[in-house]
Formats: sequence, structure tokens, C-alpha cells
Amino acid sequence: MPKTKKLPRRIPKFKSEAAERRFWAAADSTDYIDWRKARRVRLPNLHPSTRVISIRLPEMMIEQLKVQANKRDVPYQSLLKMYVAEKLAEELRSPA
Repeated sequence: MPKTKKLPRRIPKFKSEAAERRFWAAADSTDYIDWRKARRVRLPNLHPSTRVISIRLPEMMIEQLKVQANKRDVPYQSLLKMYVAEKLAEELRSPA
């Protein structure tokens, strides 16, 4: 007897994003989605979510950061993010 293909269940409607999160945290997505039909997509305009933080730096350090940022023609906050990202990547590459 040939195996019958199980049809995916219908995804319920959710009243809120929180309700949907709770559902997917407990549900098996393979019961609702046939992942064999999935296709890779690119989302070139998707930006990672960010969160505002407050950090205290000496004024001289901020001025030096602004000078370096000006030389690179980037905002100083962006340069600071670049510095942090570079250091994090370096730390993650090196053995503990």
C-alpha cells in the first residue's frame, strides 16, 4: 500500500504577535508547512533590529572618535559601531 501524503494543517489566525509566538514556540512547523517546497529568498533591505543604549565616554574620547569619523566621512556613532563589531569578531575568532 503506497504511503499517503499527509496534508499540512491550516495555520490559525492570531489575535496578537505574542499569541503567535506562543503558538510557534509549542507547535511543530512541519505539521503546518511543507518545507520541501520552501525556497530561499533574499531580503536586501532588511535591517537588523537595534536598541538604544546609553554609554558614558570621556569627552576627549568622543572628540577623537568624531575626528576619526570625519576622516572616514561617516557618522561617529556608525564608526563606534564598526569598532565594537570589529573587536567582537576578533574576540570570537580567538581561542578562549
